[in-house]
Amino acid sequence: MPRLTTHVLNQAEGIAASGVTILLERQDAQGNFQQIARSITNQDGRVEAPLLENAPSNDDDHSGVYRLTFQIGDYFAGRPVGKGMLGRVPVEFTLEANGHYHIPLLVTPWAYSVYRGS
Repeated sequence: MPRLTTHVLNQAEGIAASGVTILLERQDAQGNFQQIARSITNQDGRVEAPLLENAPSNDDDHSGVYRLTFQIGDYFAGRPVGKGMLGRVPVEFTLEANGHYHIPLLVTPWAYSVYRGS
C-alpha cells in the first residue's frame, strides 16, 4: 500500500501553515471522487498521520487517482497578508500500489506550487 503524507508552507510569511483543512478523495470507477480522509495541519504545517491510514480497509489495492483539496482561503482569511484570490487548491495525482508519496503545498494568497517530495 502506498503511504501518503503532505505539508503546507505559507511562503508569503515564511512559516509553516498550521490549521489548514485538507480533504483526501479517491476517484471511483465512474470517475467521481469520494472523500476518504480529512485532516488539519499541525503547528509544523504537517498532518499528524499518513492520510491513507483512513482509507477503506476492504480495498486491497490503493493505486489510482486521488485528489488533495487544501482549504487555503479559510487559512489566509485569518492571516495578516489577507485572503487573496485562492479559495480551495485541488491537486489531482496518481498513486501506484507501493511507495511513499509526499506532496507538499507551497502557497501564498495568490499562487501555489506542489511537487513530489521525499
